[in-house]
Amino acid sequence: MQFTSEQRLDDGVLEREFILGEIPGVLWTSGSAPAPLILSGHNGGLHKRNPRLVARARHHAAEYGFAVAAIDAPGHGDRPRSAFDEQARADLRRAMASGEPVEEIVDAFIVPLVERAVPEWRATLDVLLSLPEIGGPVGYAGMTAIGIRLGVLEPRISAAIFFAGGFVPDVLRDEAQQVTIPLQFLLQWDDEGMARQPALDLFDAFGTRDKTLHANLGGHAGVPWFEVDDGARFFARHLR
Repeated sequence: MQFTSEQRLDDGVLEREFILGEIPGVLWTSGSAPAPLILSGHNGGLHKRNPRLVARARHHAAEYGFAVAAIDAPGHGDRPRSAFDEQARADLRRAMASGEPVEEIVDAFIVPLVERAVPEWRATLDVLLSLPEIGGPVGYAGMTAIGIRLGVLEPRISAAIFFAGGFVPDVLRDEAQQVTIPLQFLLQWDDEGMARQPALDLFDAFGTRDKTLHANLGGHAGVPWFEVDDGARFFARHLR
């Protein structure tokens, strides 16, 4: 891992950009070491510097003393998009706009993304946990499809927050029963891009006995800010 920039922000948080092989990322720390780590994974199409993601990361670092890391998933943010990525996104937008079934398109796009992104998160975690300012335990907050696979394969992750507003292929829904870590599931009740019932069914499917559903009125991007504080308290219970 090579740190490529560093700045101390006005809330006291140290923000450092890094590169690990082809993976660009950002690490936010508060100076209290060794700190528990939160992996902050964006939903599809977003950048690691999405304003809401950055605000959440800085709040968790400044107010709760967590280390927070975000990386760009393959084909997202600063990473190049392949012709396949571009076509899959176009096909998905067209199907959603016309009301066509999206299951086959989702499987073709999301499953390869998960298969590429999860090893990258695990490689990033290897390096982050070697830094003296990070001591673990580890939490994950972000895209549900990637989070399910990480929750099954990565024993170092102790708790997770999943965002329900993303597509989850059937193969990953089948894996949900194997997710046994403490879980908080955020659902926007009026999400314009996602049907409500599949999200409720997925919540039922998670194998953990320690799971909480947080449902709020509003569209896809309307998650209320108080959920950020509630998420931080959730991680404080399970990572400290």
